[in-house]
Amino acid sequence: QVQLVESGGDLVQPGGSLRLSCAASANIFRFYTMAWYRQAPGKQREMVAYVTTGGISNYTDSVKGRFTIFRDTAKNTVYLQMNRLKPEDAAVYYCNHLPPIRAGSTDWWGQGTQVTVSS
Repeated sequence: QVQLVESGGDLVQPGGSLRLSCAASANIFRFYTMAWYRQAPGKQREMVAYVTTGGISNYTDSVKGRFTIFRDTAKNTVYLQMNRLKPEDAAVYYCNHLPPIRAGSTDWWGQGTQVTVSS
């Protein structure tokens, strides 16, 4: 069973911080690279950051130095710490494998969590 539950999204002012969480079922967490993605209105979904099972992380250029991804194996949870948020960071954020979990001929996605950055 696939279970990925994102949380932590909120309305925050520019320059503020948020921490997103993604609780996963153990069978889809422990042995996989986990990633955070985001999709803003009218734009394609993009990968923001990923972290391997060994803790190696990588980020898209626009968030480097501001976002940190990390995972807690004991809790089957992956986090995204977002600092110095900008209006262009506003989007629905999703967690998934890298590449995303497949469900038939399409990618599987959870409900996501909304991040709004506005004064």
